[in-house]
Amino acid sequence: TDKRVEKILIEELEKNKKNYSFITEETGIINNSDTNNFWIIDPIDGTTNFLHGIPHFAISVALKSQNEITNGLIFDPIKNEMFYAEKNIGSFFNNRRIRVSKKIELEDCLFATNHKGAAHSNLHLRFTGCAALDLAYVASGRLDGFFHNAINIWDVAAGALIVKEAGGIVNDLTKFDINNIDIKASSAAINDKMIENLKNF
Repeated sequence: TDKRVEKILIEELEKNKKNYSFITEETGIINNSDTNNFWIIDPIDGTTNFLHGIPHFAISVALKSQNEITNGLIFDPIKNEMFYAEKNIGSFFNNRRIRVSKKIELEDCLFATNHKGAAHSNLHLRFTGCAALDLAYVASGRLDGFFHNAINIWDVAAGALIVKEAGGIVNDLTKFDINNIDIKASSAAINDKMIENLKNF
């Protein structure tokens, strides 16, 4: 199913931007004539959830232009929820503008991670199995923060932009390898506190 969805996405995106290159979960890097613009695709983020019939997974697509993420979209087909952003335009959920949480006390906040070692932190945690939706939920205020070590660019590219455009803070992803990214994202109000709490993470 991953491969089928990826094939459909590539075919549809190539109809509009024939020369753009791709970074995808299933195929890897596909260099076309335009290597300044890359579509970054995760056809099913949350594959394990999908395989077990857990209705929490998403399609994630981002556009990286001149080494910067400029567009991002995350679609949850089960809940029919679409989160998307464009650089300097803002973040949206089903055509409504979204903003990150305004909470300022860590004890009031809820964080997502896929890293079981974080259970020893003092944060209230959820392990959802879908990084893309975790980031979308941070952007929309459902979650207050997300962190994960050694994750892939296709899992987080779209979500990172959506969080930033919703007023949140995400560490710079352009300095890392596409397969070994440590990401930390949260609202601006609690970012410093979250980072301090995760010093040993």
